[in-house]
Amino acid sequence: MMLAADRLFDPDPAQKTAAMDLYALVQGLPIISPHGHVDPSLFSDPERRFENPTELLIQPDHYVLRMLYSQGISYEQLLSKENPRQVWQLFAENFYLFRGTPSGTWMTHELETVFEVNEKLNGDSASRIFDQIEIALLSPAFSPRSLFEKLKIEVLATTDAATDQLKHHETIRSSDWGGRIIPTFRPNAVANINTPGWSKNIQALSEVSNIDVTNHASFIRALEQRRSHFKSLGATATDFSPPSPRAEWLPGKKANSIFQRALKGEVSSRDATRFSAHMVCEMARMSTEDGLVMQLHPGVFRNHNPEVFSSYGADRGFDIPIQSEFTYNLQPLLESFGNHPNFSLLLFTMDESTYARELAPLAGAYPSVKLGPPWWFNDSWNGIRRYFDQVMETAGMYNTVGFNDDTRAFLSIPARHDVWRRAAANWLAGLLVRRVIDRQEAESMVMDLAVGLAKKAYRLA
Repeated sequence: MMLAADRLFDPDPAQKTAAMDLYALVQGLPIISPHGHVDPSLFSDPERRFENPTELLIQPDHYVLRMLYSQGISYEQLLSKENPRQVWQLFAENFYLFRGTPSGTWMTHELETVFEVNEKLNGDSASRIFDQIEIALLSPAFSPRSLFEKLKIEVLATTDAATDQLKHHETIRSSDWGGRIIPTFRPNAVANINTPGWSKNIQALSEVSNIDVTNHASFIRALEQRRSHFKSLGATATDFSPPSPRAEWLPGKKANSIFQRALKGEVSSRDATRFSAHMVCEMARMSTEDGLVMQLHPGVFRNHNPEVFSSYGADRGFDIPIQSEFTYNLQPLLESFGNHPNFSLLLFTMDESTYARELAPLAGAYPSVKLGPPWWFNDSWNGIRRYFDQVMETAGMYNTVGFNDDTRAFLSIPARHDVWRRAAANWLAGLLVRRVIDRQEAESMVMDLAVGLAKKAYRLA
């Protein structure tokens, strides 16, 4: 047994006892995963199996990859498909690097609770643990679909490009399997006009929407068509990640002028900034009409390491947070839609300085605004604690949206939700022992933090 039953809880005896009692109420609840990046192709083929422990646990997890790369281990070594056992051995020998980190906590949870590994991962145990997991993966009980059910995932939302044909989602939906996996509309690659390969993305948008995208007006129609198709396959939300949360309405002629320059490859950085801000407003406008929840994930310098990006592609751990400002930037959008009864805007940040100063006050005032959970580097025990401390008194818990795991690594989903549920129980236990809330309120609140808020915010009930 590597995982202590009372891990992460406050050492004060009264608070720990209360936290463990509250956690027991939600520990076994189904998982609502309303935003993440797991590949839907895992579930479209009922015969699909994971090839080996390396493919499953290491190579999709950019948290793991970036730590190892930061210590001088190359992606060529880590992403090799030729000898997965060798990659696993390298990972195990360096697993000590993850001591005290969220990744270490998640990985240990995955090994113990899913595969019943009862020894620490290191160079000496690597081969034994690899064999144990590899044997398990041969069983139908460890197919992606079977694991989805075993892990008690009630709904899993993937994140899909606006140009994705959603064939895997169609296959899943038309099958006799009962797993609920839904797409999420992500317009980044077409809405951010300085995206590498943007012109090709626009061509793909034309093809998949059957609308010849030649100007701003046809571009908007194509996006609306795609959103409708996503909804038909169960989507309830969109996810836009502009460089900043800046919102700006551009007159039609100006928006089209920028769009035309982009088509010619003549776009400037100012053009890209203004067009992205305009698309923040357009995405909000579309959400008021089709009812899709709008998620905004701004403030990221994507693919910071050009050498890694050119050799190994995106999502290798080199998306770095940048400072964000919300109050002034979002004012044009909220002036238009902040009070709209059919608009729901979920805000995320990696700039924790904005929690108490901007985001909690905005979520605590506008009926359309809700505050998303700690995102990315803040998705940790201490990040969640800071979030509760800085947000809840101002926004109120019911202006937040519970938890989403935002992961590409399928088996880390229950591990991440477990940390959130423990943190929520511990926070509520602190309020309970201080007599801020009573037992009945604490029990109701922990259920909402675990499941209820996410269901409501993402319109999944």
